[in-house]
Amino acid sequence: MVQFLWTVLDTVRHMDEHLARLAAEWGLWMYALLFGIIFAETGLIILPFLPGDSLLFAVGALMANEDSGLNPWLMFVLLFVAGVVGDAVNYGIGRWIGPKVFSREDSWLLNRDHLLKAQRFYVKHGGKAIFLARFAPILRTFAPFVAGVGQMNLWRFWMFNLTGGLCWVGGFLLAGFYFGHLEFVKKNFEYVIVGIVVVSLLPVVFEWVSAVREGRLERQQSELAQGNQGTDSGSSV
Repeated sequence: MVQFLWTVLDTVRHMDEHLARLAAEWGLWMYALLFGIIFAETGLIILPFLPGDSLLFAVGALMANEDSGLNPWLMFVLLFVAGVVGDAVNYGIGRWIGPKVFSREDSWLLNRDHLLKAQRFYVKHGGKAIFLARFAPILRTFAPFVAGVGQMNLWRFWMFNLTGGLCWVGGFLLAGFYFGHLEFVKKNFEYVIVGIVVVSLLPVVFEWVSAVREGRLERQQSELAQGNQGTDSGSSV
């Protein structure tokens, strides 16, 4: 397990080097590989840990190098389709399974805690959650599933799905393409990638802190109510 985590960390830190090597070795199959990663992260609820923001930025930076052999427009279209179709598949699975999934305890397939966090995020932000969750790991994977469970209007879902996918994929690819070639970014690429990961995780941390506070407040209110009931019972006697 430790070796696996170290491998993942090393891959993230040196993503630019790994992508350049894969592009040189795989050629056109590189498009299929990246399509599969983006689709899996957005479409398969069991794979919320795959890279998203940092991968798109690194791909954009790689395409700024003419020697990469990658077509920026083709890459954008493929990854945009991957993200949109992934969300649509996730939404369809949630709509098919239905609310009963929330009544189950944690299993190897579904993390109920992640589902509940995504549900709170969805309830708080409404349909915009599909758009906003694009920029937050874990929530990005679970939000469309929760929207499907909640029977969100299909046309409304597609509106947020398309606009979210366009801004997410296009935004990070362009950021990587225009800033990835800067000397400062090249020399500190691993720190830039780690920074993107940390910043993208902030919404998840914020939701977790909010959930902890809400739970603590609910417990305090419950204890206060129980205390008042005990006082009322004593007074009546």
